[in-house]
Amino acid sequence: MCKKIFLFIVCLMLSTADVSAGEPKISALAAILTEKESGRVLWQKNADKPMPPASTTKIMTAVTVLETIDPDTVITADSEAAAAPKVRMGLENGEKLTARQLLYALMLQSSNDAAIALAKGTCGSTEKFCELMNKKAAELGCTDTHFVTPNGLDADGHHTTAHDMALMAAYALDNAEFVRIIQTKNITFSSNKKSYSIYNHDRFLSEYDGALGIKTGFTGKAGHCFAGAAQRGGTTLVSVVFASGWGTGGKEAKWRDTKALMDYGFKNYKYTQAVNKGALVCDVPVGGGRESTAGLVIGSDFGTALKNGEKYNITCTVPARLSAPVHKGDVLGSARITTSGGFCASVPVIADKDVDKNTFLENFCRLAAFLTAQ
Repeated sequence: MCKKIFLFIVCLMLSTADVSAGEPKISALAAILTEKESGRVLWQKNADKPMPPASTTKIMTAVTVLETIDPDTVITADSEAAAAPKVRMGLENGEKLTARQLLYALMLQSSNDAAIALAKGTCGSTEKFCELMNKKAAELGCTDTHFVTPNGLDADGHHTTAHDMALMAAYALDNAEFVRIIQTKNITFSSNKKSYSIYNHDRFLSEYDGALGIKTGFTGKAGHCFAGAAQRGGTTLVSVVFASGWGTGGKEAKWRDTKALMDYGFKNYKYTQAVNKGALVCDVPVGGGRESTAGLVIGSDFGTALKNGEKYNITCTVPARLSAPVHKGDVLGSARITTSGGFCASVPVIADKDVDKNTFLENFCRLAAFLTAQ
């Protein structure tokens, strides 16, 4: 099928002045800053290096639970959960709580026993649960992630990358229940055996303007880690820092690293909507159809963070002609968005309506009508 190229010269200039902030100084051995909606990488350091993720693992633990079982499901802790090492909420064998209550303990104070209880309450075993975690990570485009434990404690083969963790964190933010949990400052609830008061250990949430949360992490092997997110205006940024350091200095460094990344992103980049779902690209002739043309439209919204002064343009590739039948929603081309900074992405171009194929009888009647009129 012949193709025709339509060029849309958008070339948006965000700012004529150079107000760029300097490169952030990051202590972490691996780090990344991305724009949430497009996944565009704004800054990185060893972002594709396999690293132990510590309790940032629990981001995927929470997502897997929320997408697999009802959060009101009652889960009974067993002896394995009760024996989990610190940090823990102090579950006892036979203790019953809802998955939602356990998720608060998991995400706010990083309880390792809650992670075990959730994994076994969801899949029957931690091994099967980790298989689900790994499957979901692969679906999200993670290329070097392998979870062995649901709590992130050091284990042979348990690793991810800063880039992969950013993908998982960005995805988690699309889950409203997940966001409600991570933004909770404190909560109290009771099991069949005792009452709990859970407090959020995420300092970033209260110390940074626009912070959304997400998750701290620390093990002796991983050092201090944090996956975070913040939003200002229409721009949402996701950061990950692995191994910002050890001891008290490392604990402070992870917050300092995260804030430096966010400051760099918000000073240098601004989210811009490049294309809108349903926007008409062109009308294309349809051969053999009950209608002579079909409209081709942008199939989905797309935007990304553009650096100060950065331009973008859109190139749409679509057929010059179609043959009936055409079905509404059929992907018939693509719109490619490129920026002067080297970022590129594409969205589908689809048919905006059905165009049925003419039948033999309809063609005969049309010809007969034409001849009669002569």
